[in-house]
Amino acid sequence: MAAPLALHLEFGGGAELLFDGLKEHHVTLPSQSEPWDMKQLLVWIRRNLLKERAELFIKGDTVKPGILVLINDADWELMGELDYHLQDQDNVVFISTLHGG
Repeated sequence: MAAPLALHLEFGGGAELLFDGLKEHHVTLPSQSEPWDMKQLLVWIRRNLLKERAELFIKGDTVKPGILVLINDADWELMGELDYHLQDQDNVVFISTLHGG
């Protein structure tokens, strides 16, 4: 059984507006039989943190194009994207690069 995970989540570039305007969230993911991965984290975020307009953040089972994802300051594309196994105290940042005008 995997232990609970403490994570630091950050939302920026306007994405924070979908999360009650809060840029930083310290969360603890519950224990589960297999390790947490990014795909499961996105489902958890949608169910527990996302307050409105999910279509601006999630598309299918991943983030919408135009949202940059960093895991511990590295582009998630280098970390395995949805398959990355989260570690305790990971810092995950979501930055919207799409701005209205």
